[in-house]
Amino acid sequence: MGVSDQTRLFSAIDKDSVDTKEILSRVWAALKEKGYQPLDQIVGYLVSGDPSYITAHGDARRLIQSIERNDLLEEIVADYFKGLA
Repeated sequence: MGVSDQTRLFSAIDKDSVDTKEILSRVWAALKEKGYQPLDQIVGYLVSGDPSYITAHGDARRLIQSIERNDLLEEIVADYFKGLA
């Protein structure tokens, strides 16, 4: 079987290159700067998938959309349970 016959996996974002905590920190700060309740806005985004929950201020909307929501949830939940151990 030649190399061209093999199925390749493609990821638009290299998970190792995305610093989720840094992105969430920047999004949180941008939401606070605009006078929003960051927790409420981020949860609204995660539940609905609607990016309008996140301000465009400080490029926050683009930043949070650079991470798949499932990946973001996975990391948040894993970090939560890490804190319980």
